Amino acid sequence: MSDDRDDVERDDKKVGGADNPVVPTGKAGRGNVAERRVRTDGDDAEDTTVKRANPVQYVGQVGSELKKVIWPTRSQMVTYTAVVLLFLVFMTLLVSGVDFGMGKGIEWAFAR
Repeated sequence: MSDDRDDVERDDKKVGGADNPVVPTGKAGRGNVAERRVRTDGDDAEDTTVKRANPVQYVGQVGSELKKVIWPTRSQMVTYTAVVLLFLVFMTLLVSGVDFGMGKGIEWAFAR
């Protein structure tokens, strides 16, 4: 068992070091060598900071993004609106029916 540990330590010293630290791959149970890889530039955190735009640039950017949007046609909007309204009517009737039924059931249970 100490031989396996020595191999890992030698591999770490060969591959690792101050310039090339060895990082775990997250693949547990795949053997000593497969669990390690050399750190690359891709491991560095990506700079996601964005410089703030002034209000004029912001409005221009919004306009350019709105030009990319695929807007629904009139018939699609009518269809979507009808589906939403029918769903709302169905859900209203369902909740009202359950509420009414539960109320009657509680009145019946406590009336005795």
